[in-house]
Amino acid sequence: MDEREFDDFYTASFSRVTHQLTAMIGDRDEAQECVQEAFVRAWAHRRRLEKAQHPEAWVRTTAYRLAVSRWRRTTRGRRAPDRAVGQAGVAAAIDETHVALVEALRQLPQAQRQALVLHHIADLPVHAVAAEVGVPEGTIKARLSRGRTALAALLSDQPHDPPHSGLQEGASHA
Repeated sequence: MDEREFDDFYTASFSRVTHQLTAMIGDRDEAQECVQEAFVRAWAHRRRLEKAQHPEAWVRTTAYRLAVSRWRRTTRGRRAPDRAVGQAGVAAAIDETHVALVEALRQLPQAQRQALVLHHIADLPVHAVAAEVGVPEGTIKARLSRGRTALAALLSDQPHDPPHSGLQEGASHA
């Protein structure tokens, strides 16, 4: 992969992979940094990447692993404080549906969130998600089913009341 081909690959993939990773980890700035680092690593491995069937999957997997590693470092308190020194950029407005979806995804278990994002946002078929994650297709199908059910409940406009409130229909409580 020469410089022009890599630039084309980067231009075509960066935004898409960043959106996918944002949905997986719930933090847009962190996703951008991890995807950028993944592309730096991809450049260093461009000969191997050229032979890969799905170079975007390689970058997405690398970015996700970087995000997990960074999260682990943060939770252990080893994170350098210099990140707070930089100026925050101005982000484009995000519609509230997107915000609600990302917030709901954050509440799901990591495995379900990853399966949902790869299948529905990255548009990967079940077999490709299974290959990227390294689990059987049946496991991905179960994660997708459970994740969709949980997301539906989290995104519902209806309050989550128990199915039977104890009052009979037509009963007056005056």
